[in-house]
Amino acid sequence: MLDISLLRRDLDAVVARLQTRKNPQPYLDVARFQALESERKQLQTQTEDLQARRNSLSKAIGMAKGKGEDASALMAEVGGIGDALKASAERLDVLQAELNDILMHVANLPQEDVPVGPDESGNVEVRRWGTPRVFETDPRDHVDLGEPLGLEFETGAKLSGARFTFLRGPMARLHRALAAFMLDVQTQQHGYTECYTPYIVNREVLEGTGQLPKFKEDMFWVLRGGDDQHPEQYLISTSEISLTNSVRETVLKAEDLPIKLTAHSPCFRSEAGSAGRDTRGMIRQHQFDKVEMVQIVHPEQSEAALQEMVSHAEAILQRLGLPYRVMQLCTGDMGFGAAKTYDLEVWLPAQNTYREISSCSNCEAFQARRMQTRFKNAQGKNELVHTLNGSGLAVGRTLVAVLENYQQPDGSIRVPDALVPYMGGVTELRA
Repeated sequence: MLDISLLRRDLDAVVARLQTRKNPQPYLDVARFQALESERKQLQTQTEDLQARRNSLSKAIGMAKGKGEDASALMAEVGGIGDALKASAERLDVLQAELNDILMHVANLPQEDVPVGPDESGNVEVRRWGTPRVFETDPRDHVDLGEPLGLEFETGAKLSGARFTFLRGPMARLHRALAAFMLDVQTQQHGYTECYTPYIVNREVLEGTGQLPKFKEDMFWVLRGGDDQHPEQYLISTSEISLTNSVRETVLKAEDLPIKLTAHSPCFRSEAGSAGRDTRGMIRQHQFDKVEMVQIVHPEQSEAALQEMVSHAEAILQRLGLPYRVMQLCTGDMGFGAAKTYDLEVWLPAQNTYREISSCSNCEAFQARRMQTRFKNAQGKNELVHTLNGSGLAVGRTLVAVLENYQQPDGSIRVPDALVPYMGGVTELRA
């Protein structure tokens, strides 16, 4: 959530920056905001005038009583002012709720150094690592390679419908090995604390990280469950949600920062409106696994933390020997809560292109303000933390990349050296 003082101080500048995002208009109803703000200012001025009049009358009542004079008329006026103040307070509460509702739908402001662009065509390549392998014949895609090894799309569809996959045997083991490898690197080498989180969360938790209210249609809803306090629940679309919200409504100690958390979890996304995209294979699924990284940091450290997080994701790809490139996203391609984002795109030989496998974002205070997560600064005052998140990595897409980059002419798959210990010493996957 943006600081409302930004909108009050320079609404035109906020609108101009939002205009650089994709489909900016739904983010902020300027006319409604201005009307509510105008009424709020009038009510606050009226309230201050009424309070001043009540204070003046209270003194006059005291003086009148001290002289033995009749103060009933003055007391009646004070009573009327009390009623007016109560009505003003109730209306102000309504206005604040409506202003808050507006802010909940407004995206984060891109940092000034984020390139301006309408969509992914405006993204900027930062660097590349590794050289794509040259094949003597056309490389096979992960569907053809994986099906003999236990990648079962028909079984997944029979159980759950389109965009679900059933893994069996070598594919299930490779998937597990990748997740374990990623967790070990992030915890043992990069200093993250491993967590296991709920896969079902309450509405206010999703509001905290920005999935709700704007992206409700992209979530899987839990139609039964919860309790009287939390009747509205959802499956997580990423463990960023539960990891980041683990510090919601908390005042942290400055010395506890940074907090670095990681978790392996399934992710559930209905992805309303994305039908027809990447329908073949595992690239775009309704259920997929990720090893997520989250950092809660001092505001002065968030840019350095973002660069560090990108390097932590890169380390996985480098140790697996998978060629990739780092892209800085432009304003029109960034996520709702991000102020700055880098994507890692892995090389997929069968598609002859790079595809996203990790996204690392600095959300600055946007999520912290929604979650009310603060820390005691050097002056002893409560200050909002900055939050960051990134994939380290998407497990299913990494499996796809391993299959395609390590395929052999006979259809077998060479296991990357880094994964051999996690595969019980197996060096090749064969049907």
